[in-house]
Amino acid sequence: MMWALPAIAAILLIFAAISGRITGTPITAPIIFTAGGLVLGNAAVGLMEVETTAETVKLLAEITLALVLFSDASQVDLTALRAAISLPARLLGIGLPLTIVAGFGAALIVLGELTWAEALLLAVVLAPTDAALGQAVVTLPVLPSRVRQGLNVESGLNDGICVPLFLIVLALAQTEAGAIGHGAAARLVGEQVGYGIAAGVGAGTIAAAILVAAERHHTIDRAWTQIVPLAAAALAYTVAVPVGGSGFIAAFVGGLAFGRICRHNANGDVPADLLDDAGDLFDAVTFIVFGAVLLGPALGHLSWSVFGYAVLSLTAVRILPVGLSMLGTHARVPTVAFVGWFGPRGLATIVFVILILEEHEELPHQDLLLATAVVTIGLSVLTHGLSAAPLAQRYATWLHRNPPVDDHPAPDATY
Repeated sequence: MMWALPAIAAILLIFAAISGRITGTPITAPIIFTAGGLVLGNAAVGLMEVETTAETVKLLAEITLALVLFSDASQVDLTALRAAISLPARLLGIGLPLTIVAGFGAALIVLGELTWAEALLLAVVLAPTDAALGQAVVTLPVLPSRVRQGLNVESGLNDGICVPLFLIVLALAQTEAGAIGHGAAARLVGEQVGYGIAAGVGAGTIAAAILVAAERHHTIDRAWTQIVPLAAAALAYTVAVPVGGSGFIAAFVGGLAFGRICRHNANGDVPADLLDDAGDLFDAVTFIVFGAVLLGPALGHLSWSVFGYAVLSLTAVRILPVGLSMLGTHARVPTVAFVGWFGPRGLATIVFVILILEEHEELPHQDLLLATAVVTIGLSVLTHGLSAAPLAQRYATWLHRNPPVDDHPAPDATY
């Protein structure tokens, strides 16, 4: 533990020195951070000897996800999104539930040791996507805006959607294992969702009202406008947790409330630059810690069934539901395959894994469940990172040679 912080700082400094050179290449930030953590972590050099259940690891993961959830939610502009709502609505409303169902079925078949509740929990843990693992896909201007926005919005919102699902299914798995009773599980989920929503609405509304009023009366220094959303995210999370609510639900709902109110003020924007920067920094550190304390030990439990499920989770379990969700959009096969492939697993899944580890009562096959989830994340970091820039360029080239025939009215135009 003594050398963990210097090791993390060294990796961040090395990445900063080369960050401009790797932009647009197959080598992505998550690959470097995860590899750095893996090399310096528990299973290799041993400079970052940190227990997976350590309070610092849990705190880091929770802060990171709370910041990302608040930031993503605060930047959702439903008015501007209406013109391109078709794809993300289909991915979230149809693709996400089908992905969970497919992941559940695949887990029962491939990982036969898991109980039905554990299989469902694994499917939910691996359902949310993380666009940061394939940044080129959502930032390359030559790609269709509806594809970039669709994947970006899906990644931004499915974390918040999956949090209550995760809480519910984790309670079901614990009930099935005899760790808690049915009544206790229902009460626990009800409190986490209900108090989380209430804390989020309250914190987001109060923070936004303060910011709007201060800007209207010119009583706030411009530099401090960037502090307000950070404080709002912290307020939402820290109010929800002590009363038994989910800090993640509070952060997500708080971000929605904060963004909606700020967007209707005189300036019409959400001051989120500092919030985004803080989220990026914590995200980087989380992937370093993931490589150091989770991925290394998980590789020691690697088996053909674990690897097979990881491959299925990143391919058929994701691509087939996406294909079904896009029926009727007139999207061509390369577009469906492109959208289906880019569903990386990242931050939310890491946090879900740590939350399961934190539980006092272990599930019957918890080691297998967590090893599968961690290996899937590691494989996603590598494959989606390496393929993002090349496949985005190849898809852009195909679009240039095969321009869409816009015979259908938006939002269902051919693309």
